[in-house]
Amino acid sequence: MEHTEFTSPGQLTARALWLRSPGHAETRESVLPAPAADEVLVRALCSGVSRGTESLVFRGGVPESQYTAMRAPFQEGDFPGPVKYGYLSVGRVEAGPAELLGRTVFCLHPHQTRYVVPASAVTVVPDGVPAGRAILAGTVETAVNALWDAAPLVGDRIAVVGGGMIGSSVAALLAGFPGVRVQLVDADPARADVARALGVDFALPGEAKDGCDLVVHASATDAGLARSLELLAPEGTVLELSWYGDRRVSLPLGEAFHSRRLVLRASQVGSVSPARRAGRTYADRLTLSLGLLADPRFDALITGECRFEELPDVLPRLASGELPGLCHRVLYE
Repeated sequence: MEHTEFTSPGQLTARALWLRSPGHAETRESVLPAPAADEVLVRALCSGVSRGTESLVFRGGVPESQYTAMRAPFQEGDFPGPVKYGYLSVGRVEAGPAELLGRTVFCLHPHQTRYVVPASAVTVVPDGVPAGRAILAGTVETAVNALWDAAPLVGDRIAVVGGGMIGSSVAALLAGFPGVRVQLVDADPARADVARALGVDFALPGEAKDGCDLVVHASATDAGLARSLELLAPEGTVLELSWYGDRRVSLPLGEAFHSRRLVLRASQVGSVSPARRAGRTYADRLTLSLGLLADPRFDALITGECRFEELPDVLPRLASGELPGLCHRVLYE
């Protein structure tokens, strides 16, 4: 890895991934301030590429109307570029408050070898959760919020359409609900292996079981959303987790949508679900998500790996689909 070093008293450098312009990534050196009393210096151990969102950012697909809403917590620069983006980082605290010193922490930070952030911005990774799996915390947090929104009931018939990082995380959590029939639906037959590892059934779109009380849609395709509506029982709900960026979506709302009284509802991790907002904070939700990652089944979601120095060459291949899979893990040491 690129070794970070102090260049003068009170000053240190680090390297970070930047999107110079749509389709072009590079690493840049930056100078970091010495941490204040209420800040931590974190050395990155690994980070995760959130394939869907980061591919969209890489291609320059964030619509101008969403530039503010799509900003990551420690983003630098602006869309479409140059911009430093990312939000799945796990590292070790090298300086900071005594209770955090030496601890492994998760932070919503872009891909960077070291960084200084407020101590309140990091969450300690539980002892039973490996650092390499903890990069999924942001993804599992999205799934937790979705299920708070969806409020599935005992015995529900549920399909998850789209077996990417988000959909697979939702399916993994639903597998533990009592009496629930869960089926992961994806056009890629290879996702059957992921479903098997998570303990849920799998089906191609044309073979999926219908009569669902709830369908969670996460394929980010028109066809997937249309199929989700088809799978519903009368008065069933599709919970939409996909984000389409600047793409328009065509949907058959003129067929049985009204006569069957179907519901299409959005869910988004940027706000704590109204169902839990009165008693849960963002920090509570993230702590819960990290605890859930003690389950080794989530390892099935990490399907690729590279070193930080390789990321500028790997990211275009992830965005184009040349490198298939789910979460891509980036190693720093």
